[in-house]
Amino acid sequence: MSPVLAGVLQLLALMTALALAYRPLGDYMARVYSSEKHYRPEKWIYKAIGADPTAEMRWPAYLRGVLAFSAVSVLFLYALQRAQGILPGSLGFQAIDPDQAFNTAASFVANTNWQSYAGEQAMGHVVQTGGLAVQNFVSAAVGMAVAVALVRGFARSRTGELGNFWADLVRGTFRVLLPISVIGALVLVACGAIQNFAGIHEVGQFAGGTQQWNGGAVASQEVIKELGTNGGGYFNANSAHPFENPTPFSNLFEVFLILVIPFALTRTFGRMVASLRQGYAILATMATIWLGFTALMMWTEFAHHGPAFEVAGGAMEGKETRFGIGASAIFSVATTLTSTGAVNSFHSSFTGLGGGIQLLGMQLGEIAPGGVGSGLYGMLVMAIIAVFIAGLMVGRTPEYLGKKIGTREIKLAACYILITPALVLCFTAAAMALPTPPHSMLNSGAHGFSEVLYAYTSGANNNGSAFAGLNADTQWYNSTIGIAMLLGRFLPMVFVLALAGSLAEQKPVPETAGTLRTDKPLYTGLLVGTILIVTGLTYFPALALGPLAEGLAS
Repeated sequence: MSPVLAGVLQLLALMTALALAYRPLGDYMARVYSSEKHYRPEKWIYKAIGADPTAEMRWPAYLRGVLAFSAVSVLFLYALQRAQGILPGSLGFQAIDPDQAFNTAASFVANTNWQSYAGEQAMGHVVQTGGLAVQNFVSAAVGMAVAVALVRGFARSRTGELGNFWADLVRGTFRVLLPISVIGALVLVACGAIQNFAGIHEVGQFAGGTQQWNGGAVASQEVIKELGTNGGGYFNANSAHPFENPTPFSNLFEVFLILVIPFALTRTFGRMVASLRQGYAILATMATIWLGFTALMMWTEFAHHGPAFEVAGGAMEGKETRFGIGASAIFSVATTLTSTGAVNSFHSSFTGLGGGIQLLGMQLGEIAPGGVGSGLYGMLVMAIIAVFIAGLMVGRTPEYLGKKIGTREIKLAACYILITPALVLCFTAAAMALPTPPHSMLNSGAHGFSEVLYAYTSGANNNGSAFAGLNADTQWYNSTIGIAMLLGRFLPMVFVLALAGSLAEQKPVPETAGTLRTDKPLYTGLLVGTILIVTGLTYFPALALGPLAEGLAS
């Protein structure tokens, strides 16, 4: 079987699995977030934190809950890393340096999972399981909660109430993420992923000495790393490591975990706004971009010219021979079009145009299908921009799902789409202009610039993957990328929740003959075009200096 055919068959198998899971999972999540029932263990949690799960919140109160919980999480994870040297199960590792502890705390709380350290050489069992793995669950649940709040803004009228953050957080964690993670961990263990609390042990004698490996609760952390679109690996090699991702089947299963909730949330959206066709329109937009990017990535990696590429059947540098080019391309696109950041190959070794596809996938806002929760609310903001543009074309006040898109709504949407590019481009410009940060670049020229641009794109968009030729474990990069991750995560949430509150306060607008049908293929095409044009106009100059220049020169 040719490598190209193998890649295509894997893609078809993945699409089939996602299609089978779409309806039951989407309907289940709609029931979870619409339920008024609270299970006994959930009531214990509410009592412990002093929260009333039945109290409705307006958007400022909902936002305060998001920010307060996340701030406490950052402080707890920072303190846990700084105290590692005195904790049991530390495997002899010392406390994490302050700048790296801040970067890691910000990273995992922001659902970015950017890592400027080698996990098996820095983190013990307590920090890995009690700190990082816990944040893998709750940071994903925060994103889902904000997405559901925005959906309620569309579904409700004449009220500013968006639900209860604490109830949404707990339900997302214990009713959605935890059950799937238990099943997924068993699958990964069956595939060969390790799950233990073993210490450091030698695995063989080599010419230069001995090689040592850590044990760990890898399978359980790997599954929520993918399911929650987190991305932080237990080992430095991430999902290219055989302890995390042992076989081609486990590789495809992990891609399925990355994509299943973001895609299924479009059906949840359709259920909650009482229009499945609207959910299908958003799904079609996401799927069109995802399939287009996957096809382009496979083409660039298989068709690159040169004798070495032809002998290897494509650009095999930096890719696992267990997976090959097809599976590596599928994995790469899935992670950069979501806020996952997991890698099963070396992104810096992709072709110049392949690296550009990875960058552009993140720069779209990771909305196809995007991160858990963040992909849906990012796409709905772009949907508002699209109907606004359509309204300008025909001279009609734009409407979406029975809500008028007025001055306030479009300003909030515009702020949402501008904040992340501002962070990426300003931090990249500062890093290139100052004398010290460029010393961390392994490469010069266009590829070196791409390394820096990729780092801040990944951080501000809450992705977490890297062009690993950049040495990011410095005070400058740990601090600035940490700030970019926090601002890139929580500032957009401010605008999303304010937008949700504004929509919920409106009275519904009746549909007329002049209303733009947002559940038709024409609108899906308009939305895809809006996403690509807005991103292209914003990032094209930076892309031209980096991956495009490298790709055209090779």
